[in-house]
Amino acid sequence: MNTSALIRPAWTPATIALMVIGFMVFWPLGLAMLAYIIWGDRLEGFKRDVNRATDGVFAGCRRGSDKAARWGHGSARTGNVAFDDWREKELERLNEERRKLDEMLSEFDEYARELRRAKDQEEFDRFMANRNKSTSPTTGGSTGSTGTGKRGGKSTPGLLDE
Repeated sequence: MNTSALIRPAWTPATIALMVIGFMVFWPLGLAMLAYIIWGDRLEGFKRDVNRATDGVFAGCRRGSDKAARWGHGSARTGNVAFDDWREKELERLNEERRKLDEMLSEFDEYARELRRAKDQEEFDRFMANRNKSTSPTTGGSTGSTGTGKRGGKSTPGLLDE
């Protein structure tokens, strides 16, 4: 199932809007849209045709962006050999520069990660030292694990000591 299609048999904002507009324009259109929303996933052929139709409507937008994405990537030759050679060399130089920058970025990320780890370790060690300082004077006292209640004149142990 193509979940990226604009119109698909589901309760999406687009299908709800089309259903409401369909009811406002001509009630059988709204009813047909409602049926498509509810039972459209059972109609594979119908769903495929509708998805292709809506994808075809928006293909023009994608075509324009594809041309923009392809421009300048060396996929098309201009016919001027000197210019094409120069462009290829410049693109190779830029790719090498990009590779160096990516390496530097990964090195910096590793450095920043190690710096954060060291800072976190220092904060954790400081927390543990403060925690140990605050709990150490009370460890020598009574922990309350033994009871001093009387049962027939005898002291009874705590629940954990039974």
